[in-house]
Parts: sequence; C-alpha cells; structure tokens
Amino acid sequence: MSRRTLLVGIIGVVMILGSLFFKLPAKDNTALIIENTPASLAQEVTQPKFPVRLKIPVIKVDALIESVGLTSDRAMDVPKNREDVGWFNLAPNPGDDGTAIIDGHYGQKNKKPSAFDNLHKLRKGDELFVEDNTGATIAFVVREILRYDPKADASVVFGVNTGPSHLNLITCEGLWDDISEGYPQRLVVFTDKK
Repeated sequence: MSRRTLLVGIIGVVMILGSLFFKLPAKDNTALIIENTPASLAQEVTQPKFPVRLKIPVIKVDALIESVGLTSDRAMDVPKNREDVGWFNLAPNPGDDGTAIIDGHYGQKNKKPSAFDNLHKLRKGDELFVEDNTGATIAFVVREILRYDPKADASVVFGVNTGPSHLNLITCEGLWDDISEGYPQRLVVFTDKK
C-alpha cells in the first residue's frame, strides 16, 4: 500500500468519525453543536451563566432576577415586576470578579409590596444568596449600607469590574415626592462574596 493510499484512507476515517461528533452549522450561522457530550458540558457550551434568584432570609426576600440594561436616558433600568429584582447585565455576574449590581423597587403600588421594601433593615454581617441558572448558589455578606442623593456619582455605586467579587443592592428610600415623581434617596447595600 502506498503512502498516498494510506493518507487518503486516514483522511476518510477522520471525516467519518468527525461526522459522528459534529453537525454542520445551520443556515442561520449558529455555532457548531457538539453531540454525544455530557449534559453538564453541553449546558456550559450552549447556555451562558446568569443569575436567576435572590434570597435574603433575614428580611424574607425570595425574588426572581430579571436581566436589565440601560434606559434610553442611560440610567440603569428596573425590573418590570415589583416583586422581582433586576441584575444589571452590563456588569459582572454575581460571584464573578468585579462588582455586580442588583436593583429592586421600593414602596407599595396598588397595595402590593415591592421586593426591596425592607432592604433598610439589613445590617453588617447579614447574608444573602444568589442562585444562577446552573443551580449554583453564591453567598454574600453585608459590608456596609449607605444612602446617596439620586444624582450622586454613579461610580461609587457601580464600583469596578475587576478585583474581588462584590454585589451591590440598590433601591429608593424616603417619602414619595409627587413633584419630582420619585424618592429623595438611594439606599445601597454593599456586600462581599463569602
């Protein structure tokens, strides 16, 4: 058998084996899909990690997490549902290096409470937990609680996207002002990954 015949045979076997493990890209140019892989690996390949639930036992918060971005005026958006909280999807995931941000509504509307009505009751050392879509739970511990003017420098709240893992919780605070149609303060709970 010549070298050329042997080389052609090897290439043919590689192509046959390759066709057993890979599908060709679909017409919509989606990425290659690897078949016959463990389910956990397939999930990592096809599904990015993101937070899905926030639990703060001491104030009885168990809220779904909505993914939020920026509003048209470049402010952090808020969750659509008052009982949910919003993860700022332009910042890190909770548990990753850097500062993750979760906001939530404050105050009743139509006699229904909001997710962060009792956020002001948190104290240094209290724990909270974020569950992600893979089922992993990340624990955080309250480090500090501060209040800011709504027009304060946002870099204080949003922190940096490198370094240790932090999670900042943000909500409104104070009495509703009909003239400005808002609350006079922002409450920020600074937490560190446990």
